[in-house]
Amino acid sequence: MKIIRFIHEGNTSYGVLEGDNVAVLSGQPFDSINKSGQVLPLGSVSVLAPVAPSKLVCVGLNYTLHAKESGVAVPAVPMLFMCAPSAIIADGEEIVLDSQTQRVDFEAEIGIVVGKTARNVAAGDAAKHILGYTCANDVSNRDLQRADGQFTRAKSFDTYKPVGPCIETDLDADNVDIKLWQNGELRQSSNTSDMIFPIGRIFEFVSSIMTLLPGDLIITGTPSGVGPMKSGDEIVVEIEKIGRLRNTVA
Repeated sequence: MKIIRFIHEGNTSYGVLEGDNVAVLSGQPFDSINKSGQVLPLGSVSVLAPVAPSKLVCVGLNYTLHAKESGVAVPAVPMLFMCAPSAIIADGEEIVLDSQTQRVDFEAEIGIVVGKTARNVAAGDAAKHILGYTCANDVSNRDLQRADGQFTRAKSFDTYKPVGPCIETDLDADNVDIKLWQNGELRQSSNTSDMIFPIGRIFEFVSSIMTLLPGDLIITGTPSGVGPMKSGDEIVVEIEKIGRLRNTVA
């Protein structure tokens, strides 16, 4: 099923997409998914980013060809960094560049939405703790990334983490196509089967370090083909069976 987070008449809720309608949930979807009985037309709600995480955990260099194009060795273990959750925006919102002269790149990624509190979870048990998956764009200021030697500032500006449009709960996330278009031109095209570290291994590694809470988000690296954005661009991330995340650049 596809779960969205939305505002209707000033109230923030979760719901399940049912065609052109939204079946409103009672409470949050992390412990259990219970429909309230209220159904709203999709056009009557304002769709938000599907999660508001306490933590945004990111994995770098998780596709072999992207590591190669970046000129670095394939990591022996998942390369983790953190970004500010306040950088998250929804489908349809604007990415606002922090600089018009420095290089700011797009990066299509699949995101893991944590469903249950997790600590030291084995890879084989990861699915029991995952609610589902979503699309993400790991927007990155390359000049600042190189200058700092780490990623926090370069990737944490407000609006630099578009996420959405929904959480897909029924997905083999280790084998779905992932694509990105810039102004209608295909720039990235791969499959998550090319990830160096699959979903279970990533979840195991991250949960061995920190307690993951319901609603936390892990974005899992980008395939090759990353490139710079400019004002006026339209960036579309598409992941098979999840949908399309569309944002303009301001």
